[in-house]
Amino acid sequence: MTLEEMTAQRDVLLAARYRGVRTVEVDGRRVSYATDTEMAAALADLERRIAAMETGTLRRRILTSASKGL
Repeated sequence: MTLEEMTAQRDVLLAARYRGVRTVEVDGRRVSYATDTEMAAALADLERRIAAMETGTLRRRILTSASKGL
């Protein structure tokens, strides 16, 4: 996803949140958020990704898992 796409998605999400609407449509995809908290989390994630792309410091997490095979 490009910086422009993420910025556009953030703007649509913010506008919907300010109107009190929990369903948004971006690029032909419709997304419904169950709660405002869920929508706020999506906005925070977008903000973090946008900031990382602007500064060039996108971090990735690698989660590992181990098992004894029992």
